[in-house]
Parts: sequence; C-alpha cells; structure tokens
Amino acid sequence: MAQSESPPLGKFLASSEKATRDQAVKHLVQFFSEPAGRVLSDDLELAKLWKGIFYCFWMSDKPLVQQALASELADILLKISDPSSSLLFLKGFWHTVVREWHGIDRLRMDKFYMLIRRFVNASFVLLISNGWSPSLCEEHNAILRSAGGPLCPSDPRMPQGLTYHLTEIWLAELDKASAAATAQKPVPLKLVLETFSSLAAKTPNKATYQQIQANLLEPLLSALSPPSDSDELPKPKRPKTSHAEDYPHLLANCSLVPSDESLDKGQLRKGILEYIFEVASQEDTKDSNRRKLYAICKAYIDEDDDL
Repeated sequence: MAQSESPPLGKFLASSEKATRDQAVKHLVQFFSEPAGRVLSDDLELAKLWKGIFYCFWMSDKPLVQQALASELADILLKISDPSSSLLFLKGFWHTVVREWHGIDRLRMDKFYMLIRRFVNASFVLLISNGWSPSLCEEHNAILRSAGGPLCPSDPRMPQGLTYHLTEIWLAELDKASAAATAQKPVPLKLVLETFSSLAAKTPNKATYQQIQANLLEPLLSALSPPSDSDELPKPKRPKTSHAEDYPHLLANCSLVPSDESLDKGQLRKGILEYIFEVASQEDTKDSNRRKLYAICKAYIDEDDDL
C-alpha cells in the first residue's frame, strides 16, 4: 500500500488477518494526519472506505484491542486539520452505522455501543476546540438530522436502538468532554439539544419521544432545578428519572446560545423551559408530542417563571 497518496482500500481494512488490518489502520491514521490535510469529498469513495473501517472494527476481538481501535478511529476526527473535513469523515461514520446497524449481532452490539461513545465524545471535543463555532455546530447537527443520519425523524431506516443509545450517552459524553478541556467557551445548550428537540417534536414513534424525554430533557432539567426545601409546602410531583445525573463539568460552564459568558443554573433552567415551550409551539410539531412537551414545562416551571 502507498503510504500517503491514498487511503487504504477496504479489502485491507476488512482483511481476515489482524496484521494486515493493523497496518491498514496505521496507514489510515497517517493519511488523515498529513499536515496539508486529507479529505474524501466523493460520497461513494467515502462510503467504500467506511465500509472497510466498519468491518475492520467488526472483526476486532478482545476488549483491550477493541477499546484501543475505537479510540484510534475516533481520534482521526481530531487529527484532520480542517474541521469541515473532519465532519465529512464523521458523516461517513454515521451513514455507515445507520446502514449496517440491523446486521450487528447481539454478541457484537456492546463493542459498537463503545465505538459510538468514542465518536460522540470526539465530536464534542472537536466542537469545543473550535470554540463552539455556530456554523460548525450547524454542520454537525445537519449530519445527525438529515437522511442517513441517526436522528432523522423522516428516515424509515433510522434504527431505534441507535437513537435510544444516543439519548442515553449524549449529556454524559458532553460532560466528559467538558471535563477534559483545559479552556473552553460556554457550551451552547440549545445547539447541543437541537437535533433531539426537533426529533421529539416530529417523531411519530411514541417510544422514541419517551426516550428523549426520559434520558435527556428530564435529567437535564432535574440537574438544573434547585434542591427541594423540606420546610416549604409540598410542590407538585415532578417526573422521576432513572438516568438523572448532575453533569457538573457541563453545567459549570454553559450558556443557551454561543456566548463568552456562562449562565447560572436558574437562568439555564428557565431558558431550557422556554426553548421546550418554543419547540412545542411550532406549527410542524405533532399534536401528541406538543401536549407532552407542554406537560414537561408545567411539571418543572416554578412560580417565578414566566413562559
């Protein structure tokens, strides 16, 4: 194989010989790490390359080997010199995962969940390192919500299991990426939640909506809500969430839109409630989903909030 003129062919990445696969991955990383920057703009060539990468990971065995390979592949996003080119590589990843998802057997599912975690985390690191550029965030969101992406409400190929997994890890991986960053601008929460809020508004699938509410919206609002005071009169019971976390690193440096100034938890909570209310009010929101989104606002609103 040539060392820098072209990426490794899929047949090398998908070889049954581990040594051949390892050499192909090494060449792949080298190819995209070139200072001049490498990009595959042809969708067909990118699809062929990613099919080879997918089956390279498919054939990896032993947990430590899988973990190392998952990290190595996700880190390619951060080695490509041009951020938009990184997102093209990410687009190839998501389109391949969506296309191949239903062929992943039960025994291999956990390692692909891990690979997805690594790519979600690397995507956030990429956005953080570029100062949460609004245009780059929009490119990233467009990949997720467009046809072939994992959060497209109108694409019948969208695997529900993949969507559910993303709702479960999204905020946790953002919190990890925020913790690892030495310095960063505040995380723009509305941009981070945009694809999920759009899916929550438009999905015809009740289970998909419920996963977004239970794994994203409610845990975030719970983390932003003030602790209850036992001396106060009891307030209406808020929904219980089994995945609620504090997200300390994320919420320590957050805004609603790209900004140089972070907001406190009270400002963030009110802003997210207003955002959910706005999404619910949109004309193309499904009526059944609209009612549920309004119910979230009602459950978490405080007396001093004005929506």
